[in-house]
Amino acid sequence: MNNEVPEDMMAPENLKRAMKAFKKRLKLTRLDDESSLGHGSVDKSRGAGIMAVRPPDRYPQAVWDKLVELGKLRNTGDGLYEIQQDSNIRR
Repeated sequence: MNNEVPEDMMAPENLKRAMKAFKKRLKLTRLDDESSLGHGSVDKSRGAGIMAVRPPDRYPQAVWDKLVELGKLRNTGDGLYEIQQDSNIRR
């Protein structure tokens, strides 16, 4: 099996799209967690405890590795990643 990634997948505009897709997945995962049963209106102060998610499958592993190398993401283990500086994500 060929493990090479097409060069256009590593292009800056594609990395930007991958990062946007990652942020969207993180945001939706947090919203889903916050809206789950068992979180009463009194418990709103706890916020979303989700800091890391599995990245979208439509991008190869090399893209996520490159975003880690660039300091955009941090690999937290078990295939999960978090945003290096969380200031861009609204909670």
